Amino acid sequence: MYHELEIPDRPLCQSEAGYSRYVLQEADFRSQMRWLQQAGWRGMSVSEALGLVPQDGEQRHGVVVTFDDGCESDLMAAAPILKDAAYNATFYVTVGFIGRCGYMSPSQLRELSAAGFEIGCHSMTHAYLTDLDEGGLQYEIVQAKTQLEDVVGKAVENFSCPGGRCDARVIQVAHRAGYRSLAHSRIQVNTSTTNSFDLGRVAMLRQTELPAFQEICRGDGLWKLQLREGVRSVAKRVLGNSLYDRGRALLLR
Repeated sequence: MYHELEIPDRPLCQSEAGYSRYVLQEADFRSQMRWLQQAGWRGMSVSEALGLVPQDGEQRHGVVVTFDDGCESDLMAAAPILKDAAYNATFYVTVGFIGRCGYMSPSQLRELSAAGFEIGCHSMTHAYLTDLDEGGLQYEIVQAKTQLEDVVGKAVENFSCPGGRCDARVIQVAHRAGYRSLAHSRIQVNTSTTNSFDLGRVAMLRQTELPAFQEICRGDGLWKLQLREGVRSVAKRVLGNSLYDRGRALLLR
């Protein structure tokens, strides 16, 4: 799971510490994709992975590459690097961010789609979905899908939850809306038997160095990341999303 890529001499979409820790430098992303390519890995979109039928004796490794939010760096930096590696990816777009400074415009989004990359939905306003009532979920999940499809002129079949916040209500609304999958940010290994509405992802952080990236791709030491994630999950449940975010921002500063 990636977010914005930092391009030299170009300001980030946001400056908060909680945001910038999820921003990789363009050169680091290039190094990661180069390693995957040289190691013989297959880079896929969500839909490609869902439709993959492993062949008997096939040993080739695969990784699904996803981006959240819809930053301009998706088109300017990530797409060329992925193309050079002959990789696909899924770009989850926050519909309300389209056209904002630092985020893709409608024409840029269509250009990314026309280049062969998959466009997914990342809600309407990036709200925490578990905090919303039924009307809010309809707006963030269902109406966002309709508007995004109007922009790209294609079906949008995959959804990712802002902040990874997800519960049974969110899954139900996404399923009824016609999505084929839902991704959160819980750290887990996805296999051919994983429920498509329970897709885990691993966030690539700014300090993720290449050896750590290689371990994550191989599934080594995921328990360490899961342990830290478990502590954060408890804190979120106890404090609630709003208080947790304020405390996190204070600690990061």
